[in-house]
Amino acid sequence: MKLQNYVLGRWITGDGDGQPLYNAVTGAVIGAATTKGLSFSDVLQYGRNVGNNNLRKLSFHDRGRMLKALALHLMEQKEKFYSISYQSGATRADGWIDIEGGIGNLFANASLRRKFPDLPYCTDGDPIALGKAGTFMGHHILVPKEGVAVHINAYNFPVWGMLEKCAVNWLAGVPAVVKPATITSYLTEAVVKEIIASGILPEGALQLLCGSAGDMLDHVTAQDVVTFTGSKSTGLMLKGGKRILEESVPFNMEADSLNCLVLGDDAVPGTPEWDLFVKEVRKEMTVKAGQKCTAVRRIFVPEHLMEDAWLALGKTLQGTVIGNPANDKVRMGALASAGQREEVRNNVQKLLATSQIVSGSLDSVEVLDADAQKGAFLSPLLLKNEKPFASDDVHDIECFGPVSTIMPYKDLGEAIQLAKKGKGSLCCSIVTANNKTATEFVVGAATHHGRILVLNQECAKESTGHGSPLPMLIHGGPGRAGGGEEMGGVRGVKHYMQRVAVQGSPTTITAITQQYQPGAKGIQTGVHPFRKYFEDLQVGEQIITDKRIITSEDIDRFAQLSGDHFYAHKVDTNFEGTMFERQVAHGYFIMSAAAGLFVDGSELGPVLLNYGIDELRFTKPFYPGSELTVRFTCKEKLPQDPKDEADIPKGIVKWLVEMLDETGEHTGIATILTMVKRKSVAQS
Repeated sequence: MKLQNYVLGRWITGDGDGQPLYNAVTGAVIGAATTKGLSFSDVLQYGRNVGNNNLRKLSFHDRGRMLKALALHLMEQKEKFYSISYQSGATRADGWIDIEGGIGNLFANASLRRKFPDLPYCTDGDPIALGKAGTFMGHHILVPKEGVAVHINAYNFPVWGMLEKCAVNWLAGVPAVVKPATITSYLTEAVVKEIIASGILPEGALQLLCGSAGDMLDHVTAQDVVTFTGSKSTGLMLKGGKRILEESVPFNMEADSLNCLVLGDDAVPGTPEWDLFVKEVRKEMTVKAGQKCTAVRRIFVPEHLMEDAWLALGKTLQGTVIGNPANDKVRMGALASAGQREEVRNNVQKLLATSQIVSGSLDSVEVLDADAQKGAFLSPLLLKNEKPFASDDVHDIECFGPVSTIMPYKDLGEAIQLAKKGKGSLCCSIVTANNKTATEFVVGAATHHGRILVLNQECAKESTGHGSPLPMLIHGGPGRAGGGEEMGGVRGVKHYMQRVAVQGSPTTITAITQQYQPGAKGIQTGVHPFRKYFEDLQVGEQIITDKRIITSEDIDRFAQLSGDHFYAHKVDTNFEGTMFERQVAHGYFIMSAAAGLFVDGSELGPVLLNYGIDELRFTKPFYPGSELTVRFTCKEKLPQDPKDEADIPKGIVKWLVEMLDETGEHTGIATILTMVKRKSVAQS
């Protein structure tokens, strides 16, 4: 049976016999994959013309809700994916990382929509005044690129590898063409079939290629984005492609790296940290049979703990039950293919020139409920290298399987040097309860790593572990690791958007960004904005309040009520040598008095509550006898989704509060947030 490709809005089977795909556990042929006969130029153009146009019409909130709906749908189908995942050699626990971890990225990015406006584009950073009179300014905005995201993924995570990238480009408003590694593409195909069948994504948002990428990268343009996950050598070859260079196509590479784990000198046998160290190394070596780009390949321990460490690790590794991943007793399954196992064995042989095996066997493995000869099984292998500074191979050669090498260090400075000898890694960890040690290591090693975990008893219960990339944190690393970044919350979304600097008047920039810019013309409607429903409010809608004279008695009463008797608020203070001329009003009193001027809540209305205050600043002393006026402006509107059927439909409105004295100068400025009903409440 041949896998199908989903391109040009339909399922298509490629020409020819294709590449055979094997069950990693039994060695049986389960199908074939080919993209022969497809026009990759047409595939990319379809994504740009159809998928991109459909997605960029949607707002961030629309796209986020789309991701949530898709995540919920895929969770209902997860057992189907688990049954297929076993064929790749993955246990249930391995599959959870891949399948539910991938779906989790959809959920996380769906929630991220709240960080963006309800528009197809967004601002980036703060506004910048460009003229003294306040009539000329600049701002950066981000718009979705007009191309496609081309994802070339590795074989080890056929679901997570697709969804962790697509979740981000979909939220940004860019469609995807996914090219999974062929040997495990059957699982990716199964997930894509459910995605397409759901009808949740707009047409053209996702295309799938099960087989070779052919000449696809010869047809990319400057509006496309290419991401690659896999070996450094393949990544560099693709990144150096003629078209990539000519068109300056953004290319994000996440390459396999020689990640390390360091045991702090305080984590001696008998401490909780020692037990965490042993557990973490075992997990990193055996989860996915060590086939993770983040897996621990190098283990550094204080030289006086070397023997204790490798003996403890060897004992726990030898207790790992290996075999048929569908068997509940099995803790480590097979490698993805016999070819992958052979590659690991060859690389281990190279390492044995300077290292020795202290646990496991290169040639034999005991398996449960399976045939060791037919399946791609391999024993967990712990190697020992006594001279890590004299051996380059151990810092250069990666065995992409259940293989790690333990090495000694004399002091923390040496540990930092050794960590950096990997020439750039996706992640590293240090196990220590000493925060001084943790600080020195993190600052010293940070230049060579994309992520650093400090693991100890305090965080262990909630820690996601050394090898778990998280949607809101960057995933990538410098040097050998590819120099790229994936995910990272808002940062990741920006990879798929074009940043442009826009210059103009504050009023024009307000209209473009749908965020009120200081100095823009206000909109007066004659109706107090607190009497309006969310949908009726306009960004820029403004009132100028009446004046209020603040007296010394007001300040004294606020001091009594609040208990704030700071010297500057007392009338009898000697102000010589201070920043103030005489008694000054509390900043919080001025904010409260401002609320008394701008709030209209004498009757029930659409405003439900005060949600909070952002960016409150007191910019000028306010003395008794001064007049307070407020310029109150609708700054931004953010819709909220109902939590359930009983929830009141509503949105959050941000208001710019400018507190002015009788000279017209700012004495304070703040952004307050109110929760405002949507019209549907009044009509229900």
